[in-house]
Amino acid sequence: MARLKRRNEARAGPLPPGTPARRAALSLLDAVLRKGLPLEAALDTAARGLDRADRGLAHGIAAEALRRLADVDHLIDSATPRPLPDDAKARFALRIALVQVLAMATPPHAAIATVLPLVDGGPRRLVHGVFGALMRRRATLPEAARLPPEVAARWERHWGGDVAAAAARLFAAPPPLDITLAPGAAPPEGQGISLLPGHFRLSGRHQVAGLTGYGEGGWWVQDVAASFPARLLGPGDGRRALDLCAAPGGKTLQLAAAGFSVTAVDVSESRLARLSENLARARLEADVVAADILDWAPPEPVEAVLLDAPCSATGIYRRHPDVLYRARPKDFLRFAEAQRAMLSRACKWLKPNGRLVYSVCSLEPEEGEQILEVFLKAESGFEVDPIDGDELGGTIAPVGGVVRALPGLFEAEGGADGFFIARIRRRRGG
Repeated sequence: MARLKRRNEARAGPLPPGTPARRAALSLLDAVLRKGLPLEAALDTAARGLDRADRGLAHGIAAEALRRLADVDHLIDSATPRPLPDDAKARFALRIALVQVLAMATPPHAAIATVLPLVDGGPRRLVHGVFGALMRRRATLPEAARLPPEVAARWERHWGGDVAAAAARLFAAPPPLDITLAPGAAPPEGQGISLLPGHFRLSGRHQVAGLTGYGEGGWWVQDVAASFPARLLGPGDGRRALDLCAAPGGKTLQLAAAGFSVTAVDVSESRLARLSENLARARLEADVVAADILDWAPPEPVEAVLLDAPCSATGIYRRHPDVLYRARPKDFLRFAEAQRAMLSRACKWLKPNGRLVYSVCSLEPEEGEQILEVFLKAESGFEVDPIDGDELGGTIAPVGGVVRALPGLFEAEGGADGFFIARIRRRRGG
């Protein structure tokens, strides 16, 4: 079939420049929506043979199509006599063409010319006709992106309509670039704002490696909300800390920069390699251990533990829009079971009066509030160490001594990732 497709394309003449990137974008969408694969995991296969620029373009188109999927589908359905099947290739091609024009400022002729070679026969005529009708109608996208209906309903039920509405507004555009500064370092030159001491948000789009200070280790990329957990362990003063499920390492770097003697543990050797590279670039030190924390144990108890547990990652939907189409309630329960096991094990590694910060980048109460409730009932020697809002610069008000960062936080400045964070103390004698 692939040979026949190439033969037909050769017969039709050379492909317009940029068509291979659109083909890769279509494959990425298919991998996420039909196969349930993470966008990043599907990229190597979908973009095989593309140069770096086309690989980035394919990823960008697919990610933007996922942000605006419900809005674009609404437009497509408004221009067809009956709805196309969700998995129809014509629908996928139209999604790619329309999102380029409506959200990425691609000229209409370029968008359609590079998409039409991806479909044949009747579907090609359909794609061309629907696209042309919507362009003549001067179709636009709403200011706020439609969330997948089941996600919108779930978040409205858990957090209220205002939070769900804020999530939809923030879903409409890629998030800004946040960086954590190494001690004594200055932010890159150019426009930006300080959200918290030692944290900076850059305006506009950037190639990270080309920014001033990156190669010198002056800063690392980290969403402002992702910086909260390590902040809540305070200054290190040489104390020992475990960073569990540590890769890719932003929190490890924070703890090391704060003066902790850090052991960073993660099950993924490839992700730990990236952590080690970041440590070297920032001229910071930590012991790096490749291990499953359900099998591993430290040689002796420590004063501080940070457990940023594996989760559904729905809180980082702005950066990874595919998660909203893959994560299901059964996944929340699966991750919750693993988190309970990790938390129950890791808390035993604390010295008396030591503190553990448990965090997840999830917007689901099954991963967060419910985990903490079960833990406190099961482990009598531990208690919540209440978080004071001043510890996070007054940016967020803890509820019941814990932090739930929801869509709407820093919205005027471009938003923040969703997190649940609790700090737990081991009682003396516990």
